[in-house]
Amino acid sequence: MKIVPFAASLLLLLSMFHVNAQEKTDKEKLLTTFHSISSNEILGYVEELSAPQYKGRLSGSPEYMAAAEWCAGKFREWGIQPANNGSYFQFFKNEYSEVPSLGEVIYSNGDNKRTLKFPDEYLPGSNSASGTVDANLVYVGYGITAPELDYDDYKNVDVKGKIIVLESGIPYTKNDTTMAKWTPYAYHRYKFRNAVKHGAAGMIYTNLTANPNTVNIDGFVYAHVSPDLIGQIFSDAGKDYAETQKQLQNGEIPSFAFGAGQKIKITAQTKYFPDARSCNVVGMIEGSDPVLKEEVIIIGGHLDGQGQLGDVAFPSALDNGSGVADILGAAKAFASSEIKPERSILFILIGGEECGLYGSKYYAENPLFPITKTRLMINLDMVGNGTGFFLTGGKTYVDLYRHFETANEAWIHRKLQTNAVTKNYGRPRSDASNFENAGIPTFSLWTSGSVYPVYYHHPKDKTDVLTPEIMEDAAKLLYLGVMGIANEGGN
Repeated sequence: MKIVPFAASLLLLLSMFHVNAQEKTDKEKLLTTFHSISSNEILGYVEELSAPQYKGRLSGSPEYMAAAEWCAGKFREWGIQPANNGSYFQFFKNEYSEVPSLGEVIYSNGDNKRTLKFPDEYLPGSNSASGTVDANLVYVGYGITAPELDYDDYKNVDVKGKIIVLESGIPYTKNDTTMAKWTPYAYHRYKFRNAVKHGAAGMIYTNLTANPNTVNIDGFVYAHVSPDLIGQIFSDAGKDYAETQKQLQNGEIPSFAFGAGQKIKITAQTKYFPDARSCNVVGMIEGSDPVLKEEVIIIGGHLDGQGQLGDVAFPSALDNGSGVADILGAAKAFASSEIKPERSILFILIGGEECGLYGSKYYAENPLFPITKTRLMINLDMVGNGTGFFLTGGKTYVDLYRHFETANEAWIHRKLQTNAVTKNYGRPRSDASNFENAGIPTFSLWTSGSVYPVYYHHPKDKTDVLTPEIMEDAAKLLYLGVMGIANEGGN
């Protein structure tokens, strides 16, 4: 990263705001707002969004809508205008499932039984059907049938009436054009439907991660289980799970039926809402320049979380209450700033990310500003635990990145890293990808140097594993960096 001497850095930053004879006055205005950004306030936003009444903010649910209404209320309070024809909401279809019971998962090997414990050994499927399935087990690797790639995990096994043991992912990992051929088979929904097509009665997923990005299929019951249980199931069958995984990674197909005495019983209780809808929360500050205001800078991050399983909520504090809180901190600063942005700024709190990037896809297809007038989108996800920052794309969009680099060197003083944009041939995993694919220059802001353990999609993802100081500095970095871009080239 190029290091700019402090004096030169400060001079560059001030030049962004067209400072001349009024330099000191404008600097004081800028710093007054900069110093008003408070870690206590930002942590308070996460505490609100992580509160029990929102039940983990599952996109499509009434609780998610309550969280969206709360955020819109903050925009309204600060004088940030509704961005969608007088509304703070941009609605889209978003089916979801309610999971009122933790259900039960029991593994048996002959007379030996093991009742799994929530959440360390199993999680009920976020979109499982209701019911009970009790059957023998068949390992199907990645669960893929791809004739054109000469690959079929089901080729030598019969899964009719059985419970399959399924891996996430695909057997190809290199990011190139061949990866693009495999990508349709990486989606959870494909794997579920393929399992049902082959006659499977149920499924255990080998990743212990709460995941709303699946599909509800009538009669298909599933659960997520721990690596420890999978290891035991393999060991009871006289097989080595680690060796089987190596075979998969080498492109082999080690599918097989487990022992006749090995069975799983899964009990699930869910309620499916196929006609539900969710929303993005959209607020804007119109640019002060009569020409430049037609251009927009987007600051966004997903508002939704993993929801609630039984009576246990997933607070989703780091993922992504932290990113939303950082955006709210920056939004309040922009709204109160005496230095006004000359380009417009759109704040978008995105729905449906955990369900499959629904909200960002909808915005990319229904933009509130023309794509050609969108100067930059900066996406925040899990920006609340760390000591430094990583801002992706800076080596590609150098002229945009320098505003953040300069702001950091002058006033924030965190380790700031970047990289170049590379084409992703695999399954999109972030809202940023939908903006990138639409042709919008896109940055993603992450934290580096985790201070606390990261409880990914876990009930322990609470506010006590956040570092409020990094969230304050994230909001400050957004305020200074985006203001620099907003006012570059103006009058």
